[in-house]
Amino acid sequence: MPAETVTVELGARSYPVRIGPGLRQEVIATAARRVAAGQKCATLTSPGVARALPELTQELAKLMPVLVTAQDGETAKSAAELARVWDFLAASGVARDGAVFALGGGVIGDLAGFAAASYQRGVDFYQIPTTLLAMVDSSVGGKTGINLAAGKNLVGNFHQPTAVWADTELLATLPAREFAAGMAEVIKHGLLADADLFGLLEQNAPMAWNHPLLARIIRRCVEIKATVVADDERETSAQGGRALLNLGHTFGHAVEATAGYGTYLHGEAVAIGLVMAARLSCGLGHCTAAQAEQITAVIASHHLPTQLRAPLPVEPMLAAMRRDKKVRGGKLRFVLQDGIGAASTSDSVPEEAALAALLSGGAIR
Repeated sequence: MPAETVTVELGARSYPVRIGPGLRQEVIATAARRVAAGQKCATLTSPGVARALPELTQELAKLMPVLVTAQDGETAKSAAELARVWDFLAASGVARDGAVFALGGGVIGDLAGFAAASYQRGVDFYQIPTTLLAMVDSSVGGKTGINLAAGKNLVGNFHQPTAVWADTELLATLPAREFAAGMAEVIKHGLLADADLFGLLEQNAPMAWNHPLLARIIRRCVEIKATVVADDERETSAQGGRALLNLGHTFGHAVEATAGYGTYLHGEAVAIGLVMAARLSCGLGHCTAAQAEQITAVIASHHLPTQLRAPLPVEPMLAAMRRDKKVRGGKLRFVLQDGIGAASTSDSVPEEAALAALLSGGAIR
């Protein structure tokens, strides 16, 4: 299959998202061109990616310095690691005309993107997502950031990439659990904007990296996100807009923060959050009980959890939700499931309804 391009339309800051096999060669060509022009560049990756993709990592290392994060996973999105990246960029001589290449999953993209957004008040960065989750979601849209003990992504900035290369062949190295985690974000896109996509996922479960429909599915997710980002880049719409992409995330982030980062993969927490959001939506009359069960069944069919593996105390989860970035005027803001294929935002959800959704997913008082 030839590579395809989806453009994120942001005027002078528009950029291409390339999707297909073999695109790492375009990455190398772009890096070589910038370096040949005298622009100092640097790559950020993780220990796991460096082990899984040694040839690509080494090709980039021939052109520029490569920094490997101190660890894999969400714990790398810390203030200490961010400072380490800044120091690395400075020591590597990266200037305002340079660029940062982010080779990895969502954690690397968020960390590298925030470093690029803040170093010398902003330098270019490129996304080379190596996970399904990053390809369909986190590499597109320009959200960057790090975690605090108080919550996920509480410090960050909007900084759009210069280009994104989603090389589907890189998914061959992805562990099955990580691939399944990415499917949570794929399912989310179908739930909030495309009932036909959701139906396709229902009929083709479980997916695998070499499934003949996967590239088409990735493209559709990117199209959905690109449209939402173009309409509401900085998530300022009073209703709907980019906040819709947070379907399942208010609950999911509370799961991650309460369980401890790394206990659940981000996509696993989102999967549980999607089930909780469906049950909340059902309780508020936004979808039927049958639809909530259908959503739960599709999530399970893609080898994702639908409830907590071990009980978590509900009060810390509610506290984490109150600290969520989507809180407005002290009110929790939820994304609700309007049937299948549509969603809406609400800041008038009774806390007892959110509590019931948490308890239904395995939280305890």
